[in-house]
Amino acid sequence: MAFSSGGSGGLTNEINVTPMIDVLLVLLIIFMAAIPSMRKSVDVQLPDPTPSLAPANAQSNQIVLEVSPDGYSINSEKVDEANLGRRLKEIYEPRPEKIIFVKGDPKVKYEKVVHAMDVSRGAGVKVIGVPPKDTPGAGQ
Repeated sequence: MAFSSGGSGGLTNEINVTPMIDVLLVLLIIFMAAIPSMRKSVDVQLPDPTPSLAPANAQSNQIVLEVSPDGYSINSEKVDEANLGRRLKEIYEPRPEKIIFVKGDPKVKYEKVVHAMDVSRGAGVKVIGVPPKDTPGAGQ
């Protein structure tokens, strides 16, 4: 009974890559599952770009937060940055609808507009809207 080894009979020193591939596949699956939960987003609701005109005697109860280079204003009432959150809380405490429109000046950094949105969320606002950009000649 003779056995044949089928080779030269010496030891081979090749790396077994199967465990390494298994580890890489597990890491790939972990990263694929973790990446969607790491994304951050700001949900905003945009109004209709072609709104219908309201009657002249209609009362509007919308709150518009304007971000300009010289500061913040809520419905044309100037508010400094330190009192912005407190003033928004005062406005939204009694309101059942917690909707705000944030209007940013083109000269203002995007960071300042997002900061205003964050402060609004902290004050209890549930829905943040961005009004459409004013087009020249629309008021004629």
